[in-house]
Amino acid sequence: MQAPHSTVDPAEVAKFEAMAAEWWDPNGKFKPLHMLNLCRLDYITSQIAGEFDRDLSGPAPFKGLRILDIGCGGGLLSEPMARLGAEVVGADAAERNLPVARIHAEQSGLEIDYRHTTAEAMAAEGEQFDVVLNMEVVEHVADPLSYLVACQTLLKPGGLHVCSTINRNAKSYAMAIVGAEVVMRWLPRGTHEWSKFITPDELFDLLGQAGLSPVDRKGFVFNPLAWSWRLSDRDLSVNYVTASVKPDHPSDSN
Repeated sequence: MQAPHSTVDPAEVAKFEAMAAEWWDPNGKFKPLHMLNLCRLDYITSQIAGEFDRDLSGPAPFKGLRILDIGCGGGLLSEPMARLGAEVVGADAAERNLPVARIHAEQSGLEIDYRHTTAEAMAAEGEQFDVVLNMEVVEHVADPLSYLVACQTLLKPGGLHVCSTINRNAKSYAMAIVGAEVVMRWLPRGTHEWSKFITPDELFDLLGQAGLSPVDRKGFVFNPLAWSWRLSDRDLSVNYVTASVKPDHPSDSN
């Protein structure tokens, strides 16, 4: 059997492997992600609860749901999903991230299936999930459309796909690259490539081409005075997130 085509960019993987040990250090190289994580979780949990009619105030509200966290890193999203009762698979192409994720999950008393694999490989194996979390990954792959097709294939009909990335404009260059990498030094230089950033309209178009139906998009907005993030219906100028669903029938996406 021919191995599935991979959209993994080896140079991008190497960047994150070099930072693997710092995933759970809130003041380390992933400080921006730790700061953003609460805002991301608010969006993710509300979208899942709405799509699958779950009560977030109840015990284990995501029990019975199978969730894939693609590009899971150290498990910053996988662990909260497991705590909410979901069966979680965390997948990452950067192998050095996974021991960090596994050890932290074990220390936290959580069972999470962490795998060194790709979306394409899992799709070829016939894996299926109720939810695919695809956060801050699409701007690092070699072929965004092929990658999103793999994510769509991994979803059960009626499943939910949550995808966040970075807009491509002068402001995003100033904040995500100059600000985060050069001025604040939150991330090593070269972590992001501005040319790989994707506008919201481009992402919606790619999602549609991949067979998904976009249903929502919001911005993640950083307030430097409050030193915090918030969701915005209007400001998608830098970081933003989208929700889309896999139609029950293929014709529903047209």
